[in-house]
Amino acid sequence: MSSTEAVETTEPAGPTGLADSALELAEGRTTSTEQVSAALCRIEASQGTLNAFRHLRAEAALAEAAEADRRLAAGERLPLLGVPVAVKDDTDVVGMPTYFGCDGDLPAATADSEAVRRLRAAGAVIVGKTNSCELGQWPFTEGAAFGATRNPWNTGHTPGGSSGGSAAAVAAGLVPAALGSDGAGSVRIPAAWTHLVGIKPQRGRISVHPHSDAFQGLTVNGPLARTVADAALLLDAVAGPHPDDPHRPPPVEASAAARRDPGRLRIAVAWRPPLTLTGSTPHPDVRRAVTALAEALARLGHDVEEARPRYGLIGLGFVPRATAGIAELAARHPDPALLDPRTRSALRTGTRLGGRVVRAAREREVRQHRRIGAFFHTSRAGAGYDVLLTPTTALPPPPIGRFDGLSAWRTDVTMAEACPYAWPWNVLGWPGINVPAGFTSDGLPVGAQLLGPSRSEERLISLAAQLEADRRWYAHRPPAPPASVRPGGGR
Repeated sequence: MSSTEAVETTEPAGPTGLADSALELAEGRTTSTEQVSAALCRIEASQGTLNAFRHLRAEAALAEAAEADRRLAAGERLPLLGVPVAVKDDTDVVGMPTYFGCDGDLPAATADSEAVRRLRAAGAVIVGKTNSCELGQWPFTEGAAFGATRNPWNTGHTPGGSSGGSAAAVAAGLVPAALGSDGAGSVRIPAAWTHLVGIKPQRGRISVHPHSDAFQGLTVNGPLARTVADAALLLDAVAGPHPDDPHRPPPVEASAAARRDPGRLRIAVAWRPPLTLTGSTPHPDVRRAVTALAEALARLGHDVEEARPRYGLIGLGFVPRATAGIAELAARHPDPALLDPRTRSALRTGTRLGGRVVRAAREREVRQHRRIGAFFHTSRAGAGYDVLLTPTTALPPPPIGRFDGLSAWRTDVTMAEACPYAWPWNVLGWPGINVPAGFTSDGLPVGAQLLGPSRSEERLISLAAQLEADRRWYAHRPPAPPASVRPGGGR
């Protein structure tokens, strides 16, 4: 079966995008109550097959929609007033537990996270919280607490992780956009495997409060949407610091950047990932799709050539920080016996590697900025590159259950084989965007990431928007979910 045959190319009945939804509300062509009710109906109807959501807040969302309708009728205008959106279940929403993929009884959050506070300030109606793997560790969204979240393009496969619930919800048209988080590719990987735009912004661009430095600075929040303009609009809505945040980059105008021409850029294509000791190489279908994307960029007037960034031993800056972050969260669980054995293994490793090892890993970041930053900066050796293009993943989305029964070490190795490209930019704290690259011969989505130096979101967004206008990836949607029901989303 060809990739064209595997893809639904017509526009089925479903929600419009984020910007269009907001415009329809502002112009009075629909109501927030209608939009939110429709979203809740789609979620309920798909839960047995896709299992994208951990919690719905149907009653509260409908009450907020009715209030949004009153505000709209009174002439009030906000960027997202009345539009339904979803957030990942690592994000505090007042009155709801933040399970972050875990089992057990956890208390309800007593306050909104800063990102949710900003979503509400922009007028958005949060319909629920989407599934995540346990503590965001893996590129799949499966767990004993909630079952398996499935890929709308093929429910036998994962949508990725750890923001797999948010990605599945947007790709299936349950909501027009959703918030995820990215600590090692957890926005970009599920975006790649569900044919979405996923933005990992600069560290500090979107607050992670009530955490001050999530996963030792690795994790940031980011939007998932079907178009660059929608992702940029959500980024603008939630961007900005909490007063206690340690990272406070200067503001960007993401939506304005999505409307600008990027100019002629020097773009490097890198196939070789950082050292992972797995020998990962891109799947032939991934390489073919990313090559086609590079050829499109060249046709659009950019200077595109293959190159090899000097990553060095950047993994030494990642592993201690990641495991320490898991240990910090796992230690707060009221019943650690309920955690996945692999999580308990990471808890032990993170505890051992805490303190001086983590501090040394954080201190390496300055040298890593200099080494990899030289790739982007003009020097005596010649002009630097503006953007780095790589596959987002080495492999297409794995089948559901691919990681079942694996030890912690074997899970890490299998994960590194599938996803060796995304995590270095979390160590650096720099921005990146997944863009849809195409489909495998079996119709599974794959993606490419546009990566830049510090605070380069606007350039990356402009380039992604130009590429989107040429490739029109938003015209492809997954087939309607199958009629069969798997209660609870289980396997």
